[in-house]
Amino acid sequence: MPAGAAVSRVLRLGALGCSSIAARRTLPALSGVDGLALAAVAARSPEKAAEFGRRFGATAMTYDELLASPAVDAVYVSLPTALHHEWTRKALLAGKHVLCEKPLTLNHEQAVDLAELAAKQDLVLRENFTFVHHPQHARVRELLDGGRLGELRTFSAAFGIPPLPAEDIRHQPALGGGALLDVGVYPLRAALFLLGPQLRVTGATLRFDGRGVDVAGHALITSASGVTASLEFGFQHSYRSRYELWGSAAALSLDRAFTPPPGRQPVLRIEEQDHVEELWLPPAHQFQLSLRSFTAAALAGRDESEAAWLASSVDTARLAGEVLAAAGERAVTR
Repeated sequence: MPAGAAVSRVLRLGALGCSSIAARRTLPALSGVDGLALAAVAARSPEKAAEFGRRFGATAMTYDELLASPAVDAVYVSLPTALHHEWTRKALLAGKHVLCEKPLTLNHEQAVDLAELAAKQDLVLRENFTFVHHPQHARVRELLDGGRLGELRTFSAAFGIPPLPAEDIRHQPALGGGALLDVGVYPLRAALFLLGPQLRVTGATLRFDGRGVDVAGHALITSASGVTASLEFGFQHSYRSRYELWGSAAALSLDRAFTPPPGRQPVLRIEEQDHVEELWLPPAHQFQLSLRSFTAAALAGRDESEAAWLASSVDTARLAGEVLAAAGERAVTR
């Protein structure tokens, strides 16, 4: 397929990597997306590719075969984080649109490289932060922009999950493991979505395990307008997925902010000095919404709106790098 070409009617997707998130969330969501079909799957082991092929009705291939296949228009990359840059780059050079699991890359330099390459190739490149597609966050921003909270003063967010098994891939530094790049990027991306792009890290701390993998952290961020943000994340916590915006007139909080089940009705809780209001919103399937957005963009062919998506990915990578740098001597080993 020529670089940048729009594809017709159905976007034929190749899954590069047979990860847990692909098996549990992304590939099952495909059936609810018009104009998208899974054509091929590839894994490090032929047996795993064959298993996924049977399960999801697709042809099993090697990585290189998938990228070279004329039956594949776009690639879904769900490899270990350390391999995202290499294989996303190869897919773009092969003329394929790419949906890459978060985080897009290990660092800011790699993210800039992929953003520039996607623009040069005239291809759609998206980072699969599904939560930003859930309409609950657009409603929060509407309330914020409409002055419902008054002048915003602080933003706080937390995403933590219970301890992972010792053999989990996220405990392997060589593969890009660690809490910052796995769960910490969610609060960072939420801060960008709600506070705007001109954010800077003013302080951070990280906790490392004995293998050199960060397992928890806390970052302080400031926006261009002076809003302060406190972000917490880690692998050593009871489950928490929430954020709060605190303004001069009211505060708004949202639970299950990053990983709401498809059937869950979001509740925006607004608290004033002598009044509490709860806004109940319709449920939504954020994985399907992310896939629909990517499919529509790829079928139409890249347009100028893609620059904003990539700018957010580049900014997320920059902030993650600043958190790592700011932690410095404040990093501790448990």
